[in-house]
Amino acid sequence: MLGRRATRRIASAVLIATGTFAGALSVKAQSDDGLNAAPSPAFTEALDAYDRAWDASGLAFSVYTFTEGSGSGYGQYQPKSDAVIADGEALSVYAEPVGYGFTENGGTYSYELTASFKLLNMSGQVLAEQDNFAVFTGSGRSKQRELGANLSFQFSGLPAGDYKLETGFRDEIGGKQSGFTLPFTVRATN
Repeated sequence: MLGRRATRRIASAVLIATGTFAGALSVKAQSDDGLNAAPSPAFTEALDAYDRAWDASGLAFSVYTFTEGSGSGYGQYQPKSDAVIADGEALSVYAEPVGYGFTENGGTYSYELTASFKLLNMSGQVLAEQDNFAVFTGSGRSKQRELGANLSFQFSGLPAGDYKLETGFRDEIGGKQSGFTLPFTVRATN
């Protein structure tokens, strides 16, 4: 009986030692495989190409749409199933601008965009407009290229019919301008 216990203890000690040695080898293999290494040259080249493409782009939008309420962050929005509202109902818009400029100061990159709008009827008559009604700013140690711009509009007294909402953005750092138009309908009240 005593011999079996000793054999089990020796076998357990060998298993523990083997496990410890294997764990140490695993840690070394992970560190050799790049656990704390710099990105690959291909990845760095892709980032550089993205940076050049961003700088060469004009201000544009990868997404712009009416939404069900306000988005909660970049890519966090629910598109509106239709562009029909009741008079006085809020219109929520989500947009993802790209190609805006950055300024660098002491290792911090900053951006600033301002938004304006025009409400038009289908013949092009301007019914309401406002410049610089929203400002989007940010800064960080890296260039923040994931901007989800949430806008909210509320128009009252509009007769039932079709309208256009023109939204313009100005890049206050890069001097670029762009915008988009979203058509919508005010439904008749019964």
